[in-house]
Amino acid sequence: MNNWIALSISFGSALGWLRLMDFFAARGWIESRLSRKIIHIGTGPIFVMTWLLFDNSPASRWMAAAVPLAITVQFALIGLGIIKDEASVKSMSRSGDAAELLRGPFFYGIAFVVLTLIFWLDSPVGIVALMLLCGGDGVADLVGRNIASPKLPWSKNKTVAGSLAVLLGGWALAVLVVAIYISVGVFAGSLGAYLLPITLIALAGMLVESLPFKDVDNLTVTAVAVLLGILLF
Repeated sequence: MNNWIALSISFGSALGWLRLMDFFAARGWIESRLSRKIIHIGTGPIFVMTWLLFDNSPASRWMAAAVPLAITVQFALIGLGIIKDEASVKSMSRSGDAAELLRGPFFYGIAFVVLTLIFWLDSPVGIVALMLLCGGDGVADLVGRNIASPKLPWSKNKTVAGSLAVLLGGWALAVLVVAIYISVGVFAGSLGAYLLPITLIALAGMLVESLPFKDVDNLTVTAVAVLLGILLF
């Protein structure tokens, strides 16, 4: 496919997903916390699947990375108060404070830009790290708040159920996307060869996410997943 068409589809898909959640949150159909996590979980897989639309030229990764970069710049401008976008603030912040977009959402976008440029289709490391970020960290809060379970001794705001959600959600999403990439011939070998590395990375991500550090999970979980992925793949 022509790279400009691929870029248009990639940008339209990601932005469309964000705006759909903005629309739902602005009308009160879903609460802000839920919309924030749905955006967190869904945006990544949609974006990563559009990588398959680009050709093999060196420019492809740069064009693809422009999608999360543009959206992240928008987050920064909203967070700084330069752009007024109440729908985005409502859908992506916990408290309604626009400055929150300069933390979690901003770090989330930066992770996508950096990993797209570094790993692209050359290695499963970037994809696995991003899917752990989306399916693991994104699901943790939803499960932890809705399923009663003991608090973690070292992190009083996090639960056993939430940590298990990081493991299972991140693992499942990473396996699904890697399986698709194998099926279309981007990655070599059988899915079975990828299961142990993905499992170990998901376990490490679960442990890092369980630590009592606020608003930096998007960076810490991703960094650990990348470092371990480099060693295992």
